[in-house]
Amino acid sequence: MTRALTMNDVLFAGIALAAGLVAAFLLRMLLRWLGRHADRTQWRGDDVAVDALRMIAPWAALAGGAASAAAALPLTRTVQHNVNQVLTVLVIFAATLSVSRVVAGLVQSVTQARSGVAGSATIFMNITRILVLAIGFLVVLQTLGISIAPMLTALGVGGLAVALALQDTLANLFAGIHILASKTVQPGDYIRLSSGEEGYVEDINWRQTTVRELSNNLVVIPNGQLAKTNMTNFMRPEQELTILVQAGVSYDSDLEQVERVTKEVVTEVMTEITGALPEHEPAVRFHTFGDSRIGFTVILGVGEFSDQYRIKHEFIKRLHRRYREEGIRIPSPARTVALQQGSVVFPRQRGTEPEPGDMTASRPV
Repeated sequence: MTRALTMNDVLFAGIALAAGLVAAFLLRMLLRWLGRHADRTQWRGDDVAVDALRMIAPWAALAGGAASAAAALPLTRTVQHNVNQVLTVLVIFAATLSVSRVVAGLVQSVTQARSGVAGSATIFMNITRILVLAIGFLVVLQTLGISIAPMLTALGVGGLAVALALQDTLANLFAGIHILASKTVQPGDYIRLSSGEEGYVEDINWRQTTVRELSNNLVVIPNGQLAKTNMTNFMRPEQELTILVQAGVSYDSDLEQVERVTKEVVTEVMTEITGALPEHEPAVRFHTFGDSRIGFTVILGVGEFSDQYRIKHEFIKRLHRRYREEGIRIPSPARTVALQQGSVVFPRQRGTEPEPGDMTASRPV
């Protein structure tokens, strides 16, 4: 049987509760001050730790004050036990959230510090959060006196049914883990799929991969489909790449002059245009005797995939202007057609002589 409530009991309980509130406020102010100092350091671990303590410490202080206030009041044993259990569950819940944030933050810090691991991929963070929250939930059940052994048994038996029901989801989950573990695709890479989609990988989460196209549209691709399709990654094994520009000049051109002028334009573009590689060695390769021109390939170096469009644009403009200044002619395709009077039309190859009585004409195509 409990004793009657007195004014001293109320006073002591109020003091205990006020002390808990004051302690929570002071701890919050202290941790805010520590957070500002942690932001000045390059190591992300102290930021994660302070952020986690900012959640657990005030709640622990409040729970301690409430427990002291409950102990000062003349409560029955049952009520006291229930109050202590509620406060314990509250502290465990806050601690679980804090630990999940710490672990997820450390995982993100480690992945960002290593270039070979996906720095912004959320799949690892989500998995760690789910595991920590599940463990915290089991601890709460055990604290409340609920046996978790039957639950674990039921989960083991029902796991097969859940796996069959969530077959596609689990396939995407493990496909995403495989993609990240194999390091074939990471956030920030520019990829092109065999189906035609291409763009920068924004994120790889537990179910899908988000790709941002150059037009700023987002393409959502299931991880399972991404793992099975043929794909070109333009960022690996290195970000720098070479691009090929096809060109041609007339047969009466001086090829030595063409090569010299083209290399000068390549050097100018590589030096002055943002995104080009100044150390790239100009390269011109003649390769084809065409119908109306000699074809060649110009090899340009770019620092990143999307830079190629700006570099091609500037190179073609400057090359066309230099060719006009140097008198180098870029011929348009032409076809010679021989017409026989009173008969059908016969195409003739360039360089053949028409028969007597024939009429020849040339027209551009």
